[in-house]
Amino acid sequence: MTALLLEKDKSGVAWLSLNRPEKHNAFDDALISDLIERLTELEQDPTLTALVLGARGRHFSAGADLNWMKSMANLSQQENLRDAQQLALLLHKLDTFPTPTLVLVHGAAFGGALGLICCCDIAIGTADTRFCLSEVKLGLLPATIGPYVIRTIGQRQSRRYFLTAEVMDSDTALQLGILHHISETPEKHATNIIDQLANHGPNALRAAKELCLRCDNYPIDQSLIDYTSQAIAAARVSDEGQEGLSAFFAKRSPVWR
Repeated sequence: MTALLLEKDKSGVAWLSLNRPEKHNAFDDALISDLIERLTELEQDPTLTALVLGARGRHFSAGADLNWMKSMANLSQQENLRDAQQLALLLHKLDTFPTPTLVLVHGAAFGGALGLICCCDIAIGTADTRFCLSEVKLGLLPATIGPYVIRTIGQRQSRRYFLTAEVMDSDTALQLGILHHISETPEKHATNIIDQLANHGPNALRAAKELCLRCDNYPIDQSLIDYTSQAIAAARVSDEGQEGLSAFFAKRSPVWR
């Protein structure tokens, strides 16, 4: 059975699904490699408009596959380093993916699954979703996913949940910013958001994502001021910016809508 499913609809949206339901979508080195390969292919697709990450089965992901973790414990530190760097590459690719990314979460989202969720632009969960940064229970730590989780929920809350490994319900995840929405119909909710995104300039969406990444925890110094000034100036004179402004004043739809 294929551990990763990909469907692309006629509107250019890629639906990427974890497909190891018998393992509660726990990931191992093979699934990580497959995800990296798929993201690399998709980020080069000029017709792609959005990416939706989801999962088949009862749970979004139980985190790392325990059999894989057991095998890694028997390897050297250098081999474990190479393995960790693959997960780090996956997270970086998802975090910097050029088009809007949405993640649909249900059931359990434990351990490394929190990293995937925090790397996506918009997270939609169900009311029964449960979250846990469970690494310390195994004598480990959420190191590779740490920067993305800390950026999402802040250092103060990270200190609590990294240390206690307590289970969070969906309401808590919403309050912390792990989730943006709780929905009884996540796929329909995602489709509504994607329809809304389709009203916006595709290049502007990409640039807005880059702006968020560039400004995150970055000092507001002359370098950042120069970057933001150049970004808006370039957008105003671009073909897309000119079309957007012209359409607005002419009270018509822009060509991308």
